[in-house]
Amino acid sequence: MKKVLGMGNALVDILVRIKDDSFLSRLGLDKSSMTLIDRERMNLIIGRTKLLKRQQSSGGSAANTINGLAYLGVLTGYIGKIGNDEFGSFFNYDMNLNEIKTNLFKGIEDTGKCIVLISNDSERTCATYLGAAIELNKSDLSNKLFEGYDYFHIEGYLVQNKELIISALNFAKYNGVEISIDLSSFNIVRKNKTFITDLIKDYVDIVFANEDEARVFTGKDNPEDAIDEIAKNCKIAIVKCGKQGSLVKFNNVKYKIPSMNANTIDTTGAGDLYASGFFYGLINGYPIDICGRMGSVLGAKVVEILGAKMEGKKWNEIKSLIKNIETNELEKNKGAMV
Repeated sequence: MKKVLGMGNALVDILVRIKDDSFLSRLGLDKSSMTLIDRERMNLIIGRTKLLKRQQSSGGSAANTINGLAYLGVLTGYIGKIGNDEFGSFFNYDMNLNEIKTNLFKGIEDTGKCIVLISNDSERTCATYLGAAIELNKSDLSNKLFEGYDYFHIEGYLVQNKELIISALNFAKYNGVEISIDLSSFNIVRKNKTFITDLIKDYVDIVFANEDEARVFTGKDNPEDAIDEIAKNCKIAIVKCGKQGSLVKFNNVKYKIPSMNANTIDTTGAGDLYASGFFYGLINGYPIDICGRMGSVLGAKVVEILGAKMEGKKWNEIKSLIKNIETNELEKNKGAMV
């Protein structure tokens, strides 16, 4: 079994349903926005939501992808930094429940948190305190962390720490590990476009982007044109187009992957879990279009729940759907051999 290592901002996601949007105004948050906040403001928001129904899970883009792979039975590892506090202990515990090999360093600040305030119309307003997560630096890394892995997946949010990223990618390349990046945010892409372009040219094998990220990165409004640009500098390019499905380009062949019908409640983690499904297909040697279909399954199922952490019943649905795809692919190959 091939193994996947992830590295990202280690955050605890706290999901809270709010009664009405006036609550957002009182907190000084714009509806549907993502706002970076400091420790004091995060503690204030946590205090004011204490009596509301909430749930929490280990989060951050790369952690979501790694968790998804672990639920599918893939051997995984994760690198991040947490605080010496209850949220840090929870993050480690939650990852270990899924048998993920964690390499979590301790920072000075509190553990990073993302509080997701969910309105009655299912719109999400996020406030993020990065805390110890952004204290991860190149001195924490070593060659040993990368030994034995086949894929190394990073989130675009990390590119603001250029020394960390370059050090990690050099360790990965030294160990013959294929490198994947999720561009994560069009704002991140816009601010770091030159660096990301060089990164992909020099190191990256697989690029995941949504329509907005692809547009900002390439300057192309049409996703089909954007994926052509991205694919010039990497082995596999993926552009996720929401309900319109996704595009995948490999070996100069472009695949249009249909989306899967879903009863959408919350889009948190859709792209992260798409990556989990895509990796699962790659690891098991399936054709690229089948990898995309497996990504669509996970992306569709995670939007039917709150947050990015699905429970057993939902995973049973996913595994059944994945099994059907695998069975159909096997039957197709048998037919081709007759």
